[in-house]
Amino acid sequence: MRLSVLVSQLALSSLAVAAAIRDNRFGPFKVISDVEQRDAHQDVVTWDAHSLFIRGERAMIYSGEFHPFRLPVPSLWLDVFQKIKALGFNTVSFYVDWALLEAKEGEYRAEGIFDLDPFFKAAETAGIFLIARPGPYNNAEVSGGGFPGRLQRLAGQLRTKSPDFLKATENYMSNIVPLIAKYQITNGGPVILYQAENEYSTSNGKVPFPDGEYMQDVIDQARRLGIVVPIVNNDASKDGHNRPGTGAGAVDMYGYDSYPLGFDCSSPTYWRSDALPVDYHEVHMRNSPNTPFLINEFGGGAYDSHGGVGYDKCAALTNHEYERVFNKNTLAGGIGILSVYMIFGGTNWGNLGHSNGYTSYDYGSAIREDRYLDREKYSELKLEAHFNRASPSYLLTTPGPLSTTAYTDNPNIAVTPLQSNGTGEFYVVRHSDYQLTASATYKLHLPTSTGTLTVPQTGGSLTLPRRDTKIHVTDYPVGDHTLLYCTAEIFTWQKTVDQTILVLYGGLGEFHELAFQESHKVTQIEGDKIQTAASSTNTVISWTVETKRQVIQVNDLTIYLLDRNSAYNYWAPILPAGKNGSFGNSVMNPDAVIVNGPYLVRSVDVSGSTLNIQADFNKTSEFEVIGAPEGVSKLSINGKSTKFTKSKQGNWLAKPSITFPDLKLPDLKSLDWMSLDSLPEIQPGYDDSQWTRAQNFTRNSAWPLSTPVSLYGGDYGYNTGTLLFRGRFSATGSENSLFLRTVGGLAFASSVWLDGKFVGAKLAQANNNVANSTYTIPQLSPGTLHVLTIVVDNMGLNEDFVIGDEDMKQPRGILSYSLTSSAGEQTDIDSWKITGNLGGEDYKDHFRGPLNEGGLFAERQGYHQPNPPKDQFFNHSPFEQHDGAGIQFYTAKLPLDLPAKDYDIPLSFVFGNSNSTKPYHGFLYVNGFQFGKYISYLGPQTSFPVPEGILNYAGDNWVSLAVWALDTAGAAVPGLSLSARQPVLTGRQPVELVASPKWVKRSDAY
Repeated sequence: MRLSVLVSQLALSSLAVAAAIRDNRFGPFKVISDVEQRDAHQDVVTWDAHSLFIRGERAMIYSGEFHPFRLPVPSLWLDVFQKIKALGFNTVSFYVDWALLEAKEGEYRAEGIFDLDPFFKAAETAGIFLIARPGPYNNAEVSGGGFPGRLQRLAGQLRTKSPDFLKATENYMSNIVPLIAKYQITNGGPVILYQAENEYSTSNGKVPFPDGEYMQDVIDQARRLGIVVPIVNNDASKDGHNRPGTGAGAVDMYGYDSYPLGFDCSSPTYWRSDALPVDYHEVHMRNSPNTPFLINEFGGGAYDSHGGVGYDKCAALTNHEYERVFNKNTLAGGIGILSVYMIFGGTNWGNLGHSNGYTSYDYGSAIREDRYLDREKYSELKLEAHFNRASPSYLLTTPGPLSTTAYTDNPNIAVTPLQSNGTGEFYVVRHSDYQLTASATYKLHLPTSTGTLTVPQTGGSLTLPRRDTKIHVTDYPVGDHTLLYCTAEIFTWQKTVDQTILVLYGGLGEFHELAFQESHKVTQIEGDKIQTAASSTNTVISWTVETKRQVIQVNDLTIYLLDRNSAYNYWAPILPAGKNGSFGNSVMNPDAVIVNGPYLVRSVDVSGSTLNIQADFNKTSEFEVIGAPEGVSKLSINGKSTKFTKSKQGNWLAKPSITFPDLKLPDLKSLDWMSLDSLPEIQPGYDDSQWTRAQNFTRNSAWPLSTPVSLYGGDYGYNTGTLLFRGRFSATGSENSLFLRTVGGLAFASSVWLDGKFVGAKLAQANNNVANSTYTIPQLSPGTLHVLTIVVDNMGLNEDFVIGDEDMKQPRGILSYSLTSSAGEQTDIDSWKITGNLGGEDYKDHFRGPLNEGGLFAERQGYHQPNPPKDQFFNHSPFEQHDGAGIQFYTAKLPLDLPAKDYDIPLSFVFGNSNSTKPYHGFLYVNGFQFGKYISYLGPQTSFPVPEGILNYAGDNWVSLAVWALDTAGAAVPGLSLSARQPVLTGRQPVELVASPKWVKRSDAY
């Protein structure tokens, strides 16, 4: 647990000198403030024009984005890291969300699920390097772009060198940066790069931009607080902002974002004609020719919005075909550091998202929101990443000009050569019209060390299927062997004590060739359809790809010839190596074991004579170990001794005992539901004496008031969730119309009551942050006193992407109002009160964080937490009709008894589709965590995954639902069910239950 209250000046003085911090694992940590000492200290991560060097080894960085705060179960972070590592990736990039850690100025809280120490340690356990991106601004589709809501009250401009903005960042950065610094690779940790700011790329023209002095302040702050690894940026454009050599604010390495197909998932099969970047290399050479080509965010999916099409279509937009064309195109551009955004999206639980998105942040990424691996794009990405890992010679190449004539006989085929100085070359082959959905045949004219060859040499043609890219190699080193050329694609290769193993693949029915210099004996071990043509100068092997694999032997080189779908089942987990642990004995093509068969292979290691394999299974399958390490003779799978036989080539063949449970999930309709009114504020005689009196003038410089007092939630510390307002007035008798201009973010709704009687509601609209509403007021008697009650939902604060627009400062609440007569006479509303989450920035639930609760009565009382007081409720189910507009709260105990010790069983709460005209918003809570905001009439999300660890799979849970009916007809939930995916027999580490605090009476709740 860590709670820090720092004064900025004290932090500055204490950190200006080197300070030693002890850690049992990493030993002494020093903050190095002197520039010369810092540069001398950091020789672990260096770079040239082609790539990074890590501990002196040239390294291709293949990274994916993963945000720990979007998976609030720390024991599951290792699960995600292992799934990323299994792809062949070596790095993860991550944001930190400032808004979750310092909601109140000066109070930094990073305890429990917000403690990042386990994240760093899980990365090290999995053997994953890290790129740290703490901001302070992030964007990231989170509320406020990561800025705490209190920054709405800053007078100065955000993301500028305004003194009050820089001061506001100091406490957060003085806590998070030293933690990151502690885990730098220079201290034995996994952090290899640090990103300053985020997408500092565009302005409205009203502030100095780009302001090198501001960016330099951000860089200096990081250096002063202990960062010694290289500092990078990520330009949202490719305009070269803050690139090396530009003076103040220049970073060590320049990077930018690339989302080739953008974010419109509505037509996932449509690719724009101008979407494929053909100028990657030229742009890189113009911007930063002396550093590696770095893409910090490469589109691995897309975000979706309220009223959108759902994340399955975003996954289809960026599917396996997209990866074959667009991901491989980055290799044609000479990429040295590639980070896929997102590789695992997670969930916008507890109001942490911005309003242009919903609860799910699945992103259509390779790993689903519920961590399931059933998208083909995961498998395709695995093939590509392993090829990169196995091909260190790629990093010595330079892209040549794209050509449709120099290397092929078909002008409909475009080839980019990646040329080297004798270390092997690569040819990236795609359709000239990359949108093409038809196949094309072609021959290649390949320069090799023996001269230019026309391939295939044995007759026939190569085939490029629809929306595909292939990488052909020449003079490609495979251990002690060299492929003169190979038209099949390479998955991986490994050198063992007595053989070298090479795994190739292609599409079904494709014809392929590979060749070696000189004449060699070729022995077919499996299959019978290999053709060999040998001469005194070379040996050519050709074959047609079938579902049945073929295996051949050339000297001590064993070559596996697979179809692509079979290759999806192959894995190459890295063998741990001494002090490097799971990182292996090198970054590029470290020693590994090739495994065929399982759903997932998490890790391997050797203990004595036993090969231990940690694997997952989603079906009964054969299990094959290819290239077992020297000295092992026993096999253990997930801690169980497993018998095996050996094939004639020495592979281990096993049939693990695999069974799957017959799950019986509770019927949510059968639970003992309790209910209460969560809008007692509309009842006659309601006491609002403890509410906050609205009497402030706004400190929001971007949104001047048009009301006598501020009705912005942020001016009173209410920055998250539902807002409630009560306004009192004395009637003149002539008023008959109420106008409201409310603001709650995209897809927000609002409702109005007068003296407890429903006046009307404004339904959510996907594209409106602000809504104008006019309501009819019934005849009132002159001189009588009345109360308006208004509910406005806050769907998350805006991001602050454009410098100078101050978009994050767009308030949440009421912008203007008028109570008027037909003649235009106005009735004054004499006083206003406001409430939101209990305590505002002095929020009550430190465990679940500052954003999880809004201002609903049940939330303020804490009734969404486990074991609420039964005497406050009556028996009623959300599936039964509740009449009238209002907000009804329901809660029930949910017992589970699932075999989670051995199986990974992702669960989701699924709202039933309804043709009802009764509109409602549903707020789903599980053990106190808000895990769903459902809009019955807008969508698209109906299924809300909740991870194990939040859910207790072996005990009691509490599920709660607030139903906000927006019509006098009231509402009933037509269906809510618990759904499970196919269980996976898993070798993961046990999931630790997040110890969610139970309900305790809040003495100051109202």
